[in-house]
Amino acid sequence: MNLPCWGREKAMPKAHFVTVAENPGINPDAPEDNLNLPPAIIQDSPVLQRWQKQIPNLLEDIQQDPSFRTRFRVGYNQFPSSSNTSGMGLGLLDWGIESSPLTLDADYETNFGDRQSGGLNLNYYVLPLGGYLNIAPLVGYRYIQTNDYHTQGLNVGGKIMFALSRTGAADLSFSQSFVSPGSENEVGISTLSVGYAISNHWRIATDLEQQNSKVHKDNRVGMYLEWTP
Repeated sequence: MNLPCWGREKAMPKAHFVTVAENPGINPDAPEDNLNLPPAIIQDSPVLQRWQKQIPNLLEDIQQDPSFRTRFRVGYNQFPSSSNTSGMGLGLLDWGIESSPLTLDADYETNFGDRQSGGLNLNYYVLPLGGYLNIAPLVGYRYIQTNDYHTQGLNVGGKIMFALSRTGAADLSFSQSFVSPGSENEVGISTLSVGYAISNHWRIATDLEQQNSKVHKDNRVGMYLEWTP
């Protein structure tokens, strides 16, 4: 009778592990490809290509990728308090400065007569750029001329941004600033803006603005066509 050999070990095949040194084409940080998708689908999808190269840091994307987009605008303005005259406006909104929370605004409005204003502001967003709500103090320079009254100088204030869509499809913002604060020529400016996308790169927007000073009050209604890069 043959007794079992309890001390005998069963021979096991040796496993072969391919290292990065043996195959330099392997990316150790790349996720395993278990999708089994046709190459054409992967080539047409930037998202799949990005995930194949390296798994993105979604939290960092939310913090760094703005939920609002840069806008170039041109449009029509109505000035009810200036004899209901009309004119045009040009603007650049939220031009991002690299990956920082700083953005740049510039605008100019005129009725081709006795009413014009323009300025340049720097915004600093204090909350993560990818959120749906953000707050930014602003500082810059502004020039205002209304009838026989005009002022210019430092412009300081703040802005609240409601990004209703991370793709720039819709947003709402309100800003309050003061030109030449503390002086006899101080002017307070309140602006409510609403924007809505009509295509991937084109939007329509509306501005409601009120200017208050010690000697004059002025308001503006604007309709704009905006382009987003």
